[in-house]
Parts: sequence; structure tokens; C-alpha cells
Amino acid sequence: MKRVLIVDDAATVRMYHRGILESAGYIVEEAWNGIEALEKILNAPFDFYIVDINMPKLDGYGFLRELRQQVVPQAPAIMVSTEAAATDEAAAYRAGANAYLIKPVLPLQLLSFLSLMLGEASQ
Repeated sequence: MKRVLIVDDAATVRMYHRGILESAGYIVEEAWNGIEALEKILNAPFDFYIVDINMPKLDGYGFLRELRQQVVPQAPAIMVSTEAAATDEAAAYRAGANAYLIKPVLPLQLLSFLSLMLGEASQ
């Protein structure tokens, strides 16, 4: 089973995404900021990352840059944010995001992106 790390400082958002992913059979862990996420990755890298932009200590951009430079550069990552400006989306791609979605993300949309990026058959 594929392991997904949700990196978001909002507990309600993590719970929402966790419910969607676990119901589809993914193993899910959570981190409330980029520093905690990097620490979790040291124990065992994940197959997929769902990352918010605005978080304390280390934001989503910084987390993705670290992920791409040092840890697991090939693992797919979706940045999910309330920031809807084209400049935010461009910055996400520059930092290493594979996709950029605006909150709230619909369950089918999230699962479709995961399946596509992980090379799985449709859920």
C-alpha cells in the first residue's frame, strides 16, 4: 500500500484529506509544518506528499525545495492551498510541486491526481 504524508497546519484540513485517502486504501501520516514533515521523512520516505503553502516554521515552498534537493526528489507532491493567484501557483511549481490545487479539493479530484501521479489504475 502507498504511503501519503499530509503537510498542513490546519487540523481540519488534515482530517478531511486523511478521510478521503484512507477510504481509498492509502496509508496516511500527518505533519503540521515542513520541519515536522522532514523529520518524519528521515524515518521512512513517503510515496506521495500533499502540502499546504502557509505554515509556521517552514512553509510549503521551503519544504518542497528541501524534499527535491535532498530527500526524495522523485516522489510526487501536490501543493494544496487557499492561495489562488497565478504567482502562488508558479512559485509552487518552481519549488518542486507536480500539481497545484485550490482548497477545498473535491475527493474525486484528489484521488484522481494521486492515481495519475502514482501510475495506478483509476480508483
